[in-house]
Amino acid sequence: MSRTAIVRYRTRPETAEQNARLVEAVYSALARIEPPDFRYATYRLDDGVSFVHVAYFGGPDNPLATLPEFAEFQRELAERCEEQPSPREATVVGAYASKD
Repeated sequence: MSRTAIVRYRTRPETAEQNARLVEAVYSALARIEPPDFRYATYRLDDGVSFVHVAYFGGPDNPLATLPEFAEFQRELAERCEEQPSPREATVVGAYASKD
């Protein structure tokens, strides 16, 4: 059964760049392992300090849970944030991707 998860949070201004670097390390690790049936995107909103992560899990396991880089990202996340992460499950109503 597939799942979609969305997480939103707001970092402190002085920790936003550190947070972005930690997120980038997670993407580097994902590129190395290429987990099947998994899609993940992170957005930094225009205020510069808010982040939104969207993950689609097609299988039963979350590949992020196995990554040391993701553990490092999570390690001090609460201290980096003014607004704590708010994870939500979501249902896809529609999606589109161009074939570029």
